[in-house]
Amino acid sequence: MILYGARPSPFVRKVLVFAAEKGLELDLRPGGFGQGGDAFARASPFGKMPAFEDGDFRISDSTAIITYLDTLHPEPNLIPTEAKARARTIWYEEFADTIVQATGMPIFFNRMVAPLLGVVQDLAAADAAEVKTLPGLYDYLENILPQSGFLVEDRFTLADIAVACPLINICYCSAVLKEGAGPGPGLGCSRCGSGRALPWCWRPKPRRSSAWLPHELTHMEHLS
Repeated sequence: MILYGARPSPFVRKVLVFAAEKGLELDLRPGGFGQGGDAFARASPFGKMPAFEDGDFRISDSTAIITYLDTLHPEPNLIPTEAKARARTIWYEEFADTIVQATGMPIFFNRMVAPLLGVVQDLAAADAAEVKTLPGLYDYLENILPQSGFLVEDRFTLADIAVACPLINICYCSAVLKEGAGPGPGLGCSRCGSGRALPWCWRPKPRRSSAWLPHELTHMEHLS
C-alpha cells in the first residue's frame, strides 16, 4: 500500500499513525508541491495530499483513506462502535481537520513553509492566529479532555490521533502550548491551568505508532 504526501502534513501524519496502530506498513512516497508525478495525479486528481494506492484502488483524503484501512483491518479498534462514542470520534476528527488545522495553517505555513517555497511570509497573520485563536482552542481541549487523558472511551482512538496531528505542527513553531503564553495560566487557557493537553499532545506514552517520530523530526530539522 502506497501513501503519497509529505510527513509534516497533519493529514499525512494522521494516516501514518492510524496505519501504524493497526500494524500496517505504508510505503510513503513524495506527493504534492510538484512531486509525485503521474502516479500521484492519478490518485489525487486535485493535487491534495495524502493520496493512496492499493493495487488498482486509488483514493485521496485522509478520512477516506482511514475509512478504507479500518474496513479492511477493523482490529485493533480505533473508531468506536457505540453510537455516542463513534459520533464524538467523528466530531473530533472534523474539529481537527477544519478548525484546528485552519487555525494552525497560517502559523506553520508562514513561519516554516513559506521561506522554503520562496513565498513572502505573512508573519502578522501568524501572530494574529497565535494570539487571537489558539487560546480558545486550548481552552476547549482543557475543558473537554477527560481525566484519563483520552478524548473518547478513556482509550486511544482516532479522536486522539486526529486532534494531536495539527497541534504537533503548531508546537513546532509556536510556544503558546509549551510555555503557557496567553490569557491565563497553563496552556494559554483562560479557565484551566492544569496543562493536561500538553503531555497528551506532545509527549504520548510509547505506542506502536511512535516509530514515526524520529523520521518526522529529521524532516522538521531540514525545514527549520
